[in-house]
Amino acid sequence: MDENERIEALLARVALRDRAAFRELYDATAAHLLGVAVRILRSRAQAEEALQDAFVQIWQNAATYRAERARGNTWMNSIVRYRALDLLRRQSRELPLDEQAVAQWPDEGQRPDGGAEPRLEPCLEELGEQQRTCVTLAFVEGYSHQELSTRMDTPLGTIKSWVRRGLDRLRECLER
Repeated sequence: MDENERIEALLARVALRDRAAFRELYDATAAHLLGVAVRILRSRAQAEEALQDAFVQIWQNAATYRAERARGNTWMNSIVRYRALDLLRRQSRELPLDEQAVAQWPDEGQRPDGGAEPRLEPCLEELGEQQRTCVTLAFVEGYSHQELSTRMDTPLGTIKSWVRRGLDRLRECLER
């Protein structure tokens, strides 16, 4: 059983309210998910808060997880990402742009944990540089459209178009 199958099996058991499975799921994924939250929030304390909220949501919504729609890790990453973004929105603070990270992401297609999402990497390569940068910063780093517009010195409408078209092309690529 590979890691993804193990996570999906644990999620199925968590959906049945199996506390031991939830503990095992936490042990197997918390370090990576904390890294996702830290990358967005740039604060370990806030990332831990987002992670705790995310695991509560995972416990409550495990029965809604569908393996045919997304990998277990991807589903949990999304939950953590949204929790972290919610914290950012509540604080409404500006985040400094890490120029080095921006330069690396479009070329490497890496996840926050340093590994590559095998199905996503070739699809990201198909995007133009601006679309790839916008999609990556928005959905991995947590930047809003307005923040991207300011950081990239590009009109807001253009940023929204790049993100929307980039997501459409990623969806098409992943459906092939």
